[in-house]
Amino acid sequence: MNFIRVVRPGFQTTVQDLGRFGHAHQGVAASGAADALALRAGNLLVGNAENAPALELTLVGGAFEFEAEAVVALTGSDFGAGLPPWCAVEVPAGTAVRCGASRTGARCYLAVRGGIDVPQVLGSASAHVLTGLGGRPLQAGDVLPIGNAAIRRPRRETVRPPARPPGVLRVTNGPQADWFGEGLYQGTYRVTEESNRMGLRLRGESIPSPPGHMLTEGVALGAVQVPPDGQPIILFVEHQTTGGYPKPANVISADLCRVGQLRPRDEVRFERVSLREALACLRAQEEWLYSLI
Repeated sequence: MNFIRVVRPGFQTTVQDLGRFGHAHQGVAASGAADALALRAGNLLVGNAENAPALELTLVGGAFEFEAEAVVALTGSDFGAGLPPWCAVEVPAGTAVRCGASRTGARCYLAVRGGIDVPQVLGSASAHVLTGLGGRPLQAGDVLPIGNAAIRRPRRETVRPPARPPGVLRVTNGPQADWFGEGLYQGTYRVTEESNRMGLRLRGESIPSPPGHMLTEGVALGAVQVPPDGQPIILFVEHQTTGGYPKPANVISADLCRVGQLRPRDEVRFERVSLREALACLRAQEEWLYSLI
């Protein structure tokens, strides 16, 4: 069996797949890759099943040494690794793939042909950072076995990822949309340093929150909550499974990858779209992904 040795772990580098589903009633969020589009693309490029575990690097990169020859792909944001991104690349035995600080978004994915063979918890290899379920952030000296998740030939030509207009998150109406006016759509918000994989706290002009209280209810990935201070929170991959704040909007599925690439101090604004438009965006994204096979 071949291995990856962690030389420099970077900040909050974890093993992620597409997450664990079907456990929300037990209070367990799906977790998984913050930019699932980049993870899936990386796996398809190296010839894996799209759910194969890969490394998620956050903000500052890391260094990872390959014991034997391997085929890898770097997707997501640009971490200045010295390897061409968005294509399958062979690395010789003993090579250390070194990624620097992010130049564009927040996260980069290092997919390796065969996938990373770590134990699954509740059907997923994803590390839930806030609870430690499924694993912890990597440390120097960790050794990760490479598995046998390859199912097709790698794709060695470089692909162009879908365009991501900066600063715009498309949303559909949330369950409490009627409680709010147009305030969410009239201003620009800045991502705060208190943001993490559980949720992104935004700062901008306060949105008037309706008086009274609502019953706690289930919440969805990408839900936009408005607490009493009027500052929106986007619930993300490690979000709590229930909440009591009203939700005027929900980020569309096709734009969740954009949320995963937001960094502290990035600015965003919300744009409301119809369900039909949201489905069309998702269909176009899926068609691009499966053009990689």
